[in-house]
Amino acid sequence: MLGSVRVACAEVAQGARFVRITSELDSYAKGLGLVNLPKPYYDLRHHYYSSDPEALAAFVITLNAINFGSGYFSSLILRPGLSGYFTIAMGLKEHFENEGPLSACDLSSLDAEALSKIFRQNLCNPIRSELLALFAQALNDLGSYLNFAHQGQFLKLVEAANHSAENLIKFLIKMPLYRDVFYLRGLEVPFYKRAQITVSDLALAFSGQGAGEFHDLDELTIFADNLVPHVLWVDKVLEYDDDLVSRIVQGRELKSGSTEEIELRAVTLHAVEEMTAVLKKNRIFITARNLDIFLWNRGQAEYYKHVPSHRTRTTFY
Repeated sequence: MLGSVRVACAEVAQGARFVRITSELDSYAKGLGLVNLPKPYYDLRHHYYSSDPEALAAFVITLNAINFGSGYFSSLILRPGLSGYFTIAMGLKEHFENEGPLSACDLSSLDAEALSKIFRQNLCNPIRSELLALFAQALNDLGSYLNFAHQGQFLKLVEAANHSAENLIKFLIKMPLYRDVFYLRGLEVPFYKRAQITVSDLALAFSGQGAGEFHDLDELTIFADNLVPHVLWVDKVLEYDDDLVSRIVQGRELKSGSTEEIELRAVTLHAVEEMTAVLKKNRIFITARNLDIFLWNRGQAEYYKHVPSHRTRTTFY
C-alpha cells in the first residue's frame, strides 16, 4: 500500500510539468546536518497527554481527524504566536483537560457551533464557517465509524490494526475525508496524508509502545501537505513553473486535485525519498517520516513564513 504511494509519486515526478527537482538535492541533503538528529518527540506544550491510554488515543486520533484546513487558516482567529494548526491543537488540548476526552458519541453529534466554542472561533466569517462545518463532518464520521466498527473505543480501533501502520491506514480511509487519492493523466496517485500522520503521532504519543507500536512505522512516507514543498522550494531543492510561482505569490488558490497541486505534493514526496537515498549512501540513516518532521519544523522559522506558500482548500491537509 505505502509502496504504491512511492511508485505513483515517482511516476508523477518523472513527467511533471509544473514542479521539478533541481540538481541542488544531493548537496542540500548532505548539508542538513542530520548525523546526530534527535529523535522526534511528542510536543506536550501544544498537545494533550494522559496516562490513560484510551484518553491519549482519543486525543491523537481526534486531532488528526481535523488535521487539515491550511487553505482556510487565514480566516481563523489565531491564538497569539500560534499557527492555524497549533491554534486548533491547543483548543482541543484545553477541552480534553477541562471537560474531559470527547467520546465517540460526542463526536458523532458535534456541529460547527459547538466546535466554534471549543476552538474559540465564531461563525461570522463564511470561510471559517465552512472549515468548522468540515471539521464537524470529519468528527461525525469518526464517531459513527468507531461506534459501528470498534465498540465506540479508540483503542479498539488501534488494536484491530495489530501493530501494523498499513492496517490502521486501511481502517481510517474507510472514512470519506481520509480518502486522499487523486488521478493524474490516468494514474492513480494516493497520498493518505492524515491517515499516515495519525500512525506517526500515535507512535510519538505512546513512545513506540502499546498503541504506539507499529512494526512497519519506518515504511511511512512524508505527510504530503503545503509546508514541506514550500521549504524545499525556498531552499531551492524544488523549482516551480513561472506561472505557478506567480499564482502562489499572489495568494491565488490552487484547486484540490489540479495538476499543479498534485505535482506539488507528489514531487515533494519523491524528492524526500531521493534525499533519504542520498543520505543512506553517506551512512546517514533517516526515514522519510523523520525527515518530514525535521522539514516541517524547519518551516516554522520566520525565514519561510515571509514567503507565501501554496494555498488549497482541502480536507486532506
